[in-house]
Amino acid sequence: PALGESFSFLHSSFISSFWGGGRNSLTVLEGMGFRVGQGLAERLPRGALAFREELDTIKFLCRDLWGAVFRKQTDNLRTNHQGTYVLQDNNFPLLTQMAWGQQYLEETPKFLAFTCGLLRGTLSALGIESSVTASVASLPACKFQVVIQKA
Repeated sequence: PALGESFSFLHSSFISSFWGGGRNSLTVLEGMGFRVGQGLAERLPRGALAFREELDTIKFLCRDLWGAVFRKQTDNLRTNHQGTYVLQDNNFPLLTQMAWGQQYLEETPKFLAFTCGLLRGTLSALGIESSVTASVASLPACKFQVVIQKA
């Protein structure tokens, strides 16, 4: 199933509104995603989030959060079992309209910043501090790398 038209329109609208082309624009978009991720996690039933293992929390992101936001699961999850996780989506909904050619690769950071913040915000609300980055080698596939900050 395709990404909801309302969310897709909203995402495109705030990219247009906040995109100034610089690093600050990415920070603003990532911050917006962070707050949305926190809000989503705060609305989930407490019992549903009683994860024992860090990996279970990441699996929750791949299945449940991705499903709620993008109406699909991630295609792959990899880990080094030392706090680094890579979530791969081979047909990322926010990049599918750009999939006509590789010339659009330089435009991808602004379409991925919100989702990086969304993941980081959700994890933060669940008590896990992290950094999240995204990379694209071939459109519309992308990878999100989550690095858990150890105390």
